[in-house]
This record gives sequence, structure tokens and C-alpha cells, in this order.
Amino acid sequence: MKTSRRRTLKTATAATLAAGLLAFGASAASAHVNVNPDDPAAGGYTHLTFNVPNESPTAKTDKLEVSLPADTPFNSVSVKPVEGWKAELVTTTLPKPVTVAGATVTKAVTSVVWTADAAHQIGQNEYQAFSISVGVLPDAGTTITLPATQTYTDGTVVKWDEKTVQGQPEPEHPAPSFVTTASDAAASAAPTSSPSVTPAPSAAASTTSSDAGSTAGWFGLAAGLIGLVAGITALVRTRSPKAK
Repeated sequence: MKTSRRRTLKTATAATLAAGLLAFGASAASAHVNVNPDDPAAGGYTHLTFNVPNESPTAKTDKLEVSLPADTPFNSVSVKPVEGWKAELVTTTLPKPVTVAGATVTKAVTSVVWTADAAHQIGQNEYQAFSISVGVLPDAGTTITLPATQTYTDGTVVKWDEKTVQGQPEPEHPAPSFVTTASDAAASAAPTSSPSVTPAPSAAASTTSSDAGSTAGWFGLAAGLIGLVAGITALVRTRSPKAK
């Protein structure tokens, strides 16, 4: 009996440890600088929100730099203010002119840098969200990679710039990225299935159906009358006096 209880306790302990390791692994895997677009439709504008967790047990995060694409540059970039953080848009000359929304672009914002004051640095077990509005987004199916650099108060610099390859394990420091979808206009113009329509019966079919219904009604009425007469006859016979 004691042996059975010990085995049960060992099994339960092992299961608990395994669940704990899985939870730790999931937590560690999700503790990345990532980006969430609110509308990745091609040809439009979107708000990009970067979630930045602090992963150091001793230092705080006091700076974040996000690089924007130069091959498919945005012709519009604006920053949402974050209390205690100073934002700077860095504009550079592109390697070659690019056509964006019908206009030739030679310069574009290629990075955004946020720097915190001492009172608003990201501490242990904390994270901060940084948002920018960008556009115009490139063609549907384009992967937009936005490498980020996270700096800590102790001088540590973490580069989130590793490419994620589908079908392979996620790298230690994946670069924030997202894929553009079909434009809103293309989505609204997509064909939709039309409801099926049941054809109305022809005049001949309606007449036949009506005639059949009338005939059945007459037969029913006749059968009812015959039954009524038979019932009355039986009642009269039952009540008539016997012949002497």
C-alpha cells in the first residue's frame, strides 16, 4: 500500500515539474520584443505597437531603437507619445529612389529611437508599449521586418534582429515582423456566393395539384357520409322492438 502511494506521489511530482518547465519555456519564448499591427492591409495605414519586456534581473531598459524598411519605405511615420520617453525620427537618404503610392521617394524615416528619463525606465517584471502610425503599406504578402535594439542601464545591448524561418525553431532573438494582407478594396470586392432560389411551380403544376386536392376532398366527404348512414342504421336496428 505504501509503495503504491509513493509511486503516486512521484508521478504527481514529475507531472508538476514538467508542467512548470513547460510554463517557464512558454513564458521565456513569449518574452520578446514583438510588433502587433492593427490593420496590415496593403495600400493602407496601420498602427504598429511594439511590446518591450525587461529581461534583466538587475538592470532597467532605458532605450529602444526600431529600424524601418528601406526597400519598401513608409512615406508617413508618426509617433504616439509615451510619458517619460523622448522619441526621435531618423530620416536618411535611400540607397535608390522608390515609388510609393505613385510618388518617387528618395528620403524616408528609417528608424525611431525612444529614450527614457530616470523615472520611467522599464524595471524588472515590467514592459512598455510603443506605438507608431505608418503607411503606405506595400503589396499583400510582403513580410515587413522591423529589427529592434534594446539597451539596458548597465550597458547591455540586445539586438532583436534574427530572421524567423518557417518550419524551423524560433531564434533566440527574433526580429519583430508581420505580413501584409489583401487591400481593403480587394477584400470588399471579393465575390460572394448568391443565395439559391427555388423556382416557382408552373401554372399547369398548380392546376394539377389543385384538382388532385379537390378530388381527394370529395372522396373524403363521401366516405364520411357513408359512415354516418351506416351508424344511424345500426342504431335504429338496435333500438327497434323484437317481433312477436
